[in-house]
Amino acid sequence: MFARIRKIPFSAQILAGLVLGVVLGLVARQLGPVDDGSPNWLTSTLDTVGSSFVTLLRVLVVPLVVTAIIASIANLRGVTGAARLAGQTLLWFAITALIAVVIGIGLGVLLQPGNHTSVGEELAEEPSRVGDWWAFLTGLIPSNILGLSASTSSSGGVSLSFNVLQLVVIAIAIGIAALKTGEKAEPFLAFNQSALSVVQTVLWWVIRLAPIGTVGLLGNAVASYGWDAIGSLGVFTGAVYLGLALVVLVVYPVLLKVHGLSVRRWFATTWPALQLAFVSRSSLGTLPVTEQVTERLGVPRSYASFAIPLGATTKMDGCAAIYPALAAIFVAQFFGISLSVPDYLLIVLVSVLGSAATAGTTGATVMLTLTLSTLGLPLAGVGLLLAIDPILDMGRTAVNVAGQALVPTIVAKREGLLDEEQYARATAIPSGDATPAPREAVAAA
Repeated sequence: MFARIRKIPFSAQILAGLVLGVVLGLVARQLGPVDDGSPNWLTSTLDTVGSSFVTLLRVLVVPLVVTAIIASIANLRGVTGAARLAGQTLLWFAITALIAVVIGIGLGVLLQPGNHTSVGEELAEEPSRVGDWWAFLTGLIPSNILGLSASTSSSGGVSLSFNVLQLVVIAIAIGIAALKTGEKAEPFLAFNQSALSVVQTVLWWVIRLAPIGTVGLLGNAVASYGWDAIGSLGVFTGAVYLGLALVVLVVYPVLLKVHGLSVRRWFATTWPALQLAFVSRSSLGTLPVTEQVTERLGVPRSYASFAIPLGATTKMDGCAAIYPALAAIFVAQFFGISLSVPDYLLIVLVSVLGSAATAGTTGATVMLTLTLSTLGLPLAGVGLLLAIDPILDMGRTAVNVAGQALVPTIVAKREGLLDEEQYARATAIPSGDATPAPREAVAAA
């Protein structure tokens, strides 16, 4: 039986999970809550399945981020003009983010989502996590070697969490120090590369559970929110997905065409990463797939292993550009606050420079509150959008990952590093492949 399932293309398994998730979600919504108001057994089951899948991805975030970034910095040794390459990568991150945020602002002004909603002010509430520039900058300073923080709940329990930005800073520092150390650091770098390979193998095992996770995540979203929440915020939801579609289906293809690259080939090859991002809502969880499809496009491993981990923590055209722009305009319109030209310029500035604030596995609340606080808009407006956030986050993350695969491809082409013959015959990751292919095999595919 399992052998037969493995023969089914992974993309088909994901699509089947999407359909089954919607069906089970509708069934669960029809069953309604139990007598005491708690979720019924089907909704609870879907929630458990979906949250368990996301938890498994979160478990692997820390070792993945640390080992991937250290390895990516070490791999830059084999790239000529590494500093220029890093600068070009950051520049194109900013260029595509600028285009995305302008699209978001344009749709917000044109469609007026804050003036076309039936959501009530009673839903307005300030979020538990608030982003601001000072906290963002001071948060870059690691409090300990693991970027670990603890908090206590009202019941006396203690919960631990990792600051992904601090982990990135720590990993970058260790990677640079290893390069400066020279030959004595070679055993450490070899161990780190081995550890990264082990972590990625375990992560691929988790990724193979994505079709099951899809059923739980989408089913719970439908059961919990149904179409009512989407209906009350229909114009805003439509505006967000229209913006995401314009970026992926118009802007990115234009950039590929301008650089003489096949649009069809790019989409065909990156499709597995986009699918997984949509389901998992995690750029970091999708990182190994994003890196693999990018290498299959002909981007050298030494560069891809630097650009993709960097992009997974800082390149967020969906979460940090389109969404906060539209959401900020929505909140301003909802509360009857007029935005001036300088306000729109501030939205652009925050989106282009502050995307690293969204680093993590899911969600864009921190980036949204950073934008609202910079503009002086009511943070309580975040509560108006929470009901549909999981539904929006699927599309946002898919766009994030698309951008993370696009920029290294473009930069590699501009810098003469792209293997154009390999790009011309690139294909998606073979279906049924449950483990990451060896790097050498990927490069030769």
